[in-house]
Amino acid sequence: MPFCHSFRFRTGGFARRVGAAAAVTTLALLPVACSSSQTSSSSPATAASAISLTDQWIKAADSGMSAAFGTLANASDQPVNLVAASSPASARVEIHEVVADASGDKAMRPKAGGLVIPAHGTAILKPGAEHLMFIDLKAPLRTGSEAALTLTFSDGSTKTVNAQVRDFAGGKENYQPSGDNAAHGG
Repeated sequence: MPFCHSFRFRTGGFARRVGAAAAVTTLALLPVACSSSQTSSSSPATAASAISLTDQWIKAADSGMSAAFGTLANASDQPVNLVAASSPASARVEIHEVVADASGDKAMRPKAGGLVIPAHGTAILKPGAEHLMFIDLKAPLRTGSEAALTLTFSDGSTKTVNAQVRDFAGGKENYQPSGDNAAHGG
């Protein structure tokens, strides 16, 4: 504290007492600030807390299948892996991708390994590309209504959001179910 010492040397008794009180107050606050930052950095963040889903919507459908779309954003320094999803609106929700088959026709299929949202990046769920496929709807999804959607990440954390149901004609892709889901295709 050479600066405080020279400050006290040039000033009178009152300034010395005020300067000393300020130095004690500052020193008393330093451990609190340090312990506060240590606490926040030592508490583990979940993948769900780093992810936001915006502009989410679900294709209107009377029965069978539908799909959810939106933009997943990752605010963390690490990639986050979306490994599953569920909704009370359907028996199952699968993470899907759309790929061209041998003849060039588009086909959608379950995306092996889930969907990676890059660190400080986004993954866009959109028609004709990656999306969340609702399989075996439990009731019609009517335009203007909402449905809950729960996202599950590789660390086991979950995030539930609501998505608005909208009209959409679709990309007319064919569905290629995984081997155990062949009975649900079409």
